Amino acid sequence: TKTDMFLPLIVLSLWGAILASLPCLQQTDLKSLIAYSSISHMGLVIAAIMIQTQWSLSGAMALMIAHGFTSSALFCLANTTYERTKTRIMILTRGLHNILPMATTWWLLINLMNIAIPPTMNFTGELLIASSLFNWCPTTIIIFGVSMLITASYSLHMFLSTQMGTSMLNSHTTPTHSREHLLMALHTAPLILISLKPELVI
Repeated sequence: TKTDMFLPLIVLSLWGAILASLPCLQQTDLKSLIAYSSISHMGLVIAAIMIQTQWSLSGAMALMIAHGFTSSALFCLANTTYERTKTRIMILTRGLHNILPMATTWWLLINLMNIAIPPTMNFTGELLIASSLFNWCPTTIIIFGVSMLITASYSLHMFLSTQMGTSMLNSHTTPTHSREHLLMALHTAPLILISLKPELVI
């Protein structure tokens, strides 16, 4: 069948998702971590598209749209941090929860969406892809599971490295601006909307 013809490419894309997410665990640069994270998610999307079932294609569509909002929001938060610390090295940006508690709330919310907790659209997309993969070849769920475990690990690593601990900033830091809250709200609101009404996109 056509799906069997795509077997090497599906396995390669799943393996690529794991290989792209592994460097995230040792990244010190915040923006590099977010960029590698996007690549690993797209590996799952490619695998889902190649399976070519209704569920897998719906899952790929859901994950692409949800990750588009999530990844963009993470880059916005990284820029918010960079504007205040003038560095992208995560260990130098730690302790921001004491200085910018509202920004930390946004960091937590977006990281949870990146991990794909229910009932977010990220979760819906990954659940559809996982179901399609398991139905197509049960052993692929192992690769998928490892990928999800690594995603949760580096998302937690990113949050703890930038928000927790003792701040290393010596200079005065400006509080979070209204435009930054608006920017994050404009990322989060559509994501919550499509999470509550998935029929809008799938």
